[in-house]
Amino acid sequence: MTFGFAPHSTTSRTQAAGGASRHGRLLEPAEWTSAGIPLLRNPREVVSGLHSRHGPVPSTAVIAVLGPEEQLVASASFVQRSASADGWEYRNALLSALRRVIPHDLRRRTPVRTAVLLYCREGDERWTEEDGAWMWGLRDACTLHGLRCGAYITLTRGGWQVLGEGRGGRRPSSDSRPEHLGDTVAEFPAVTLRTGGGATEVLRRTAAR
Repeated sequence: MTFGFAPHSTTSRTQAAGGASRHGRLLEPAEWTSAGIPLLRNPREVVSGLHSRHGPVPSTAVIAVLGPEEQLVASASFVQRSASADGWEYRNALLSALRRVIPHDLRRRTPVRTAVLLYCREGDERWTEEDGAWMWGLRDACTLHGLRCGAYITLTRGGWQVLGEGRGGRRPSSDSRPEHLGDTVAEFPAVTLRTGGGATEVLRRTAAR
């Protein structure tokens, strides 16, 4: 199982400030692969469903909670505009979104629900340090909310990619129009989410009936 690396400045691990990453807290591809992230049985169905519900555009994060049979329990989307965010800030944004759409499972000895993250961004499918920061944030948010950490999926113009699994497809992509779901989804009112940088974004929530 291999990862590609994007050849731009965000992938450099040797920054002027003591060699520290610009994003600070992140997971390298090898760390993510060795973390035992559960495989999605039908990633195309999960991606298509989240794309239809939230219609993500670049810089949009979609956090979804799946039940034991991989059914969608709840999901939320928000736009993360902070250019200086690291995994800690991403963790806080994801945790805030989770707290607004579903109660925590901290009383359970073993998590029974899994959180997956779909992030729509520019560029291609190859891993970047921004992806590593989202991975760190997802893992930490799941721990703090009593969930099992699930897949991290990128959505770009070239299509979708489950990082660490080598599975992906051309549709949907960041340029695709969301498909209509009919009456299968209950929509909830939008709420505001204040990010760590003080910017206020709209959080959209959906839950499967």
